Amino acid sequence: MPNPTFTTRDLTTFCCLDELGLVAVGQHLDPNRAVLECRVVEPDQWCRRCGVEGVPRDTVIRRLAHEPFGHRPTTLLVRVRRHQCSGCRRMWRQDTSKAAPRRAKISHGGLRWALAAIVVDHLTVTRVAAGLGVSWSAANDAVLAEGKRRLIDDPTRFEGVTTIGVDEHVWRHTRRGDKYVTVIIDLTPIREKTGPARLLDMVEGRSKAVFKAWLADRPQAWLDGVEVVAMDGFTGFKTATSEELPDAVPGDGPVPCCSPCRGRTGSVPTTHPTGNLRPPWARRRPSLQGPTHPSHRRGIAH
Repeated sequence: MPNPTFTTRDLTTFCCLDELGLVAVGQHLDPNRAVLECRVVEPDQWCRRCGVEGVPRDTVIRRLAHEPFGHRPTTLLVRVRRHQCSGCRRMWRQDTSKAAPRRAKISHGGLRWALAAIVVDHLTVTRVAAGLGVSWSAANDAVLAEGKRRLIDDPTRFEGVTTIGVDEHVWRHTRRGDKYVTVIIDLTPIREKTGPARLLDMVEGRSKAVFKAWLADRPQAWLDGVEVVAMDGFTGFKTATSEELPDAVPGDGPVPCCSPCRGRTGSVPTTHPTGNLRPPWARRRPSLQGPTHPSHRRGIAH
């Protein structure tokens, strides 16, 4: 940026507290943690029952884990004012739902950082918990709930899907429970060359019944829009596709999909002019090994 425009330093905007409806009024820094004292911007002094203006009674403290800045956790010490209605004598606290869900220990900014750290930066839950300064179970439960709210419960994630891929994935490396899940991938962006593949869903188990039940739960209008189903040689997936999607074109070969455990997109098939999906080994580069390679000296043909 050759000619930047500077504004007055502001801890509230730097820490994204204005998005949470908070304003920073103090700070305490030590080598292991940064604590920011905050107040709620909206006064919220009107009674929700009778509409009479309340009288301030006292202040309570709510602690929230926030996104880290640097290599130490950041904690928000939010001072929440309590009011009492002069009419019906009802008491209430200032609304802090914009900063964090009710009874939550992590702010919305901390949840956004944790979800991006796992999905985009491939960090572990242990590292995310250390960055937030909370326990492993608290971080894991919060990330699962936020991921379900943002990704699974998104009503638009099934729109515009014309090409899907299905394959099994080992997600549990223990002796108890089913260690396989069926992964369904949206390959439409790859086929249309508009972007990377998207993870649509993961269903526990790997069988014809699992994939067929997943297809049966989809609306008929969505099933009519699916044109190609890419899968491996497992006959269960192929049978379920032929029964639930009789008009779809099956694409045989290993399904290259985005890794659900690492959150990144792997190799994906390209499309022939005829519309069939070409497996990735059909477009690998030729070997550049010269005559000095050890395999040539051993007489191994390429």
